[in-house]
Amino acid sequence: MTRTASLKTATPDLADDAAQTGPGAPKTARGARTRARILKAAEDTFGTLGYHRAGISDITRAAGVAQGTFYTYFAGKEEILRELVRDMGHQVRAHLAAEIVDAGDRLQAEEKGLRAFLQYLFEHPSLYRVLQEAQFVDESIYREYYEAFGRGYLRMLADATRKGEIRAGNNEVRVWALMGMSNFLGLRYALWDRDVSFDEIVATISDLFRNGLTLEGPEKNP
Repeated sequence: MTRTASLKTATPDLADDAAQTGPGAPKTARGARTRARILKAAEDTFGTLGYHRAGISDITRAAGVAQGTFYTYFAGKEEILRELVRDMGHQVRAHLAAEIVDAGDRLQAEEKGLRAFLQYLFEHPSLYRVLQEAQFVDESIYREYYEAFGRGYLRMLADATRKGEIRAGNNEVRVWALMGMSNFLGLRYALWDRDVSFDEIVATISDLFRNGLTLEGPEKNP
């Protein structure tokens, strides 16, 4: 039986994502590209200036579009923040799913997923900056991001429990503990200081799940 638990490797929740298509959804491929360009410009602008300092004109200038084009897809600054966080959540889940698709077993999937998450965060630092901004603009945006991950995690842990890969327990509590672990590993080692290799981080967390913190055998105190 595999002695492991899930890290931040939830696969995309297609039902959730489909249900949350925002207003102003583009009807053409060209429109989709324009909307994506505006979202990327908003990510960069909010990440650099912060939500409150950034204006619509800053976003449209970065995207290379007119302000009227912005309002074709978004009602205002708060709506684009919500859509941006939602879009980023979808992208991260899709990225992690792609990275673990060829994993040989659950433990390997967890290792691949954590490594992929750390690397993604390192390459997209605006992700967490924008997410933290959302927490203080509208907490529901912030909660929605993590709850979408949590729903996928809960199903994944329930499936692993049924297969006998992990012990039975309160998987909802486990889900939030695991997301918290991934969150702070990402902040510390992918954003703030990359002074420990991702391989070492993954190995350490894998050992934590395999063996916990309890001393056993000759290591145990007499």
